[in-house]
Amino acid sequence: EAFEQREYSRAVRDIMRKEVTFIAGRDSVLEAMRVMKRVEATVLMVEKRDDQDEYGLVSFADIAKQVIAKDRAPERVAVYEIMAKPVISVRPDMNTRYCARLFDAFGISHAPVIENEEVLGIVSYYLIALHGLPDLD
Repeated sequence: EAFEQREYSRAVRDIMRKEVTFIAGRDSVLEAMRVMKRVEATVLMVEKRDDQDEYGLVSFADIAKQVIAKDRAPERVAVYEIMAKPVISVRPDMNTRYCARLFDAFGISHAPVIENEEVLGIVSYYLIALHGLPDLD
């Protein structure tokens, strides 16, 4: 049984999106939307302002709920006003099942994958569901 479980598990590094795009917190939501469209991403990492700062994350869902649904002008809202910060990050060798449990426990859908202070990628519920079990490939 233990062997069977291992066979159907993967590490976050195997399923994460390796192309991570950063944006400044001062940038407008309109600029964030343009960047998302250009790089075909649903989330962007928000840069640290300095070494003591933490990363932020802004998603299409944040934009939809906090800007579009509230009829705010995207060019007049700064990314820092709607981003999530600090963000919960995961290790690249974390098992995708534990990552899914972590997402559920904290009510999140995306997390940066960080090792030695470096952002290696982004993982999401979507990627876990799509690639988390090898027999779906």
